[in-house]
Amino acid sequence: MSDAAVPAFDERVVRVRTLLLLRWLAILGQLAAILFVSVGLEFTMATSACLGLVALSAWSNVFLRLRFAGNRRMTEEWTAWVMGFDVLQLAAQLWLTGGLTNPFALLIIAPVMVSATTLSAGRTITLGALVLLSATLLAIFHLPLPWYEGESFTPPFLFVGGVWLALVCSLTFMGTYAFRVAEERRQLADALSATEIILTREQNLQALDGLAAAAAHELGTPLATISVVTRELEREMDPNSPIADDIRLLRSQSERCREILSKLKTLGEDGGSPLTRLTVHQLLEEVVAPHRDTEVDIKITMVGADEDQPIVWRNPAIHYGLGNLIENAVDFAATRVTVRAEWDTQRLTLTISDDGPGFPDDVLDRLGDPFISRRAAAARGGGLGLGIFIAKTLLERTGASIAFRKGPGATAIVSWSRDVLCGKGDAED
Repeated sequence: MSDAAVPAFDERVVRVRTLLLLRWLAILGQLAAILFVSVGLEFTMATSACLGLVALSAWSNVFLRLRFAGNRRMTEEWTAWVMGFDVLQLAAQLWLTGGLTNPFALLIIAPVMVSATTLSAGRTITLGALVLLSATLLAIFHLPLPWYEGESFTPPFLFVGGVWLALVCSLTFMGTYAFRVAEERRQLADALSATEIILTREQNLQALDGLAAAAAHELGTPLATISVVTRELEREMDPNSPIADDIRLLRSQSERCREILSKLKTLGEDGGSPLTRLTVHQLLEEVVAPHRDTEVDIKITMVGADEDQPIVWRNPAIHYGLGNLIENAVDFAATRVTVRAEWDTQRLTLTISDDGPGFPDDVLDRLGDPFISRRAAAARGGGLGLGIFIAKTLLERTGASIAFRKGPGATAIVSWSRDVLCGKGDAED
């Protein structure tokens, strides 16, 4: 379905408060480990340098707290930079405390795990490469492992190589697993969100169906009375009277209202019998006909071989949906509306465009949602913004895809697969 949709929420971000909490836990963990080894076990180590790195990480957390609000979501770029800083800070700590011989060396892959669940594949791979480079350098270059004064603990290089290999395997497996699980969760969340949107639209339309039936019932009697009174006035009035044209216009518009209400009653019905099929040109002529008496010139253009012109079922949903789009174009056009029909062996595409000001930028992305309208009170008939919503939903029920674009003027593009449109009257989901 082609649609001018509301921008989707980006799940590849993390809340600042969550990220800061994880980093504070890591900082407290490093501080506790340093104090336990240095003070508790009284091992010889570069305590001041290690505490300086912890302080640097703590100050970075303070900076992030001042830079971002706690309930805000950090961008993917910022999160990647923070994760990269954490990798380098922990690599520096390990360099000071024995490299890969340090039992805590496995923690260097923790930032990659966080990245795999929140960032894109590219950024996660970049962080993984940084961890791999750091681990390789730490296997060769590092200060001695903290140990009792006067003694040293130096495991063989084969042991260090085994730790490096275990770290690489853990990084590859756990990173891939975490990313795939998170990606599938994101895809499932997107699918559920799309389903909720469709269900909400259908529920809104069903509610409007009930309102339409109630309106048809309630307005039927007063419209009939108006029609009778205008006919009587028309018979008794002098044809040359200055208000004769106004009376005739009032009667024609009241009859049009009754026709519209009768269509609303049949929107959910099937297309009818085989005798209710018509060409695309006939369909467009029927839809455009009620708007021919306006000041706007409506031009129908056919692009395609006449002998291959699609024959479609008469469908109230198509009539009413296209009618709403054309009426909207007529209301905002300066002088001209163009309806272009183009077809090939696969698809039929209708393009409805006008020479008006076009869709406002703040409305274009939300077209198709209910109660979205910029129609001024002085325009030719106020609106609640339901016209395009109803038209879009009805046409999509028939298997159409709808797109809107701006400039010059406003353009609505409605496209069907010929198999769907010509094979049956209503391609319900």
